[in-house]
Amino acid sequence: MTSKERMLCAIEGRIPDRLPVTVHQWQPYHLKTYMNGMSDIEANKACGLDASINVFSVSGEESDTWKVSSTREQREGFYVKHYTIETPDGILTASEGISPMTSWVMEHLIKKEEDIHLLRRYRPVPKLDRKLVAQTYDALGEDGILRTFIWGKQGGCWQDACELYGVENLILMTYDDPEWVHELLQILLGQKLAYIEENLPGMPFDLVETGGGASSNTVISPDIHEEFCLPYDIKMHDALKKHGFRSVYHTCGGMTRIADLIAKNHCSVSETLSPSAVGGDIGDREDEQKVYNALHPFVGLIGGMDQFHILETGTKEEIETEVRRLYESFGLDGGYILSACDHFFEVPPQNLRYFSDAAKNIFY
Repeated sequence: MTSKERMLCAIEGRIPDRLPVTVHQWQPYHLKTYMNGMSDIEANKACGLDASINVFSVSGEESDTWKVSSTREQREGFYVKHYTIETPDGILTASEGISPMTSWVMEHLIKKEEDIHLLRRYRPVPKLDRKLVAQTYDALGEDGILRTFIWGKQGGCWQDACELYGVENLILMTYDDPEWVHELLQILLGQKLAYIEENLPGMPFDLVETGGGASSNTVISPDIHEEFCLPYDIKMHDALKKHGFRSVYHTCGGMTRIADLIAKNHCSVSETLSPSAVGGDIGDREDEQKVYNALHPFVGLIGGMDQFHILETGTKEEIETEVRRLYESFGLDGGYILSACDHFFEVPPQNLRYFSDAAKNIFY
């Protein structure tokens, strides 16, 4: 099997020739610092991995009624980008911190309840760079699968809303004014559905990422997830499925208490199977079995590998042992892609080769 055939086989719940092995969103910092500036496709090939390549580049996020300007403020070790958005009915502001490794929200765009109406009335739906998608698809070939995101600060409606308003603020509003939260989520859903309809048909994506860490049960309760995540996730996944796309639901936090809900949200694949050591809540074999039993009959699985305490600092033997253990927990019956749970920044390239080699020795 080629890497693409192997990964698609697992995504579809079938049994490939061997255990597929990959990483999640190879970060530019690591490519520059540890991989001599290679592209993500080149780095996967250099480390012997089945590639999982993300493509997301859009234009047209401004218009005559949504005018965006920005300034940059340098700070020690990072900088802050301050945004001002002018609309006919008011001004919105936001800020994000940007370091060589990552970025984060420092000032939320939505501050007042009425701000959501400016998003609804004036925020334009951008255009996907279809030329870049085609170029990346051609460059990747059979060496792996092509992924993308749904436009927004994050793919899932709840995660997107948290980025725009603040996770603590949004959780409190589910109690204080749940109708307002649903109104915000409906606005975001409508814009995401428009993005799907206008941009994705005909594109060669193997997976489209939705969800987000804020939908994890280490952030919100299963009850909040069921009311404020599940209905919107279902509609987005159904819209993707209508155009022939598989969705991958990303929960980079706890999932043991919402695995049954993930199984109901119409996604094709669930990730990241994160252990407790990296912010998830899979703490032992019993937790792994609980998640597996809830999900494996319905969706493919991706993830499981602790990218910090095993991949970054583990020995060759520790990496090999963990690869075998994860295969026995999640992959015995196929339908599983072994992957680093999430982003990594300081993993030695040799450890990635140990990771790849260990998986390549596991045949079905």
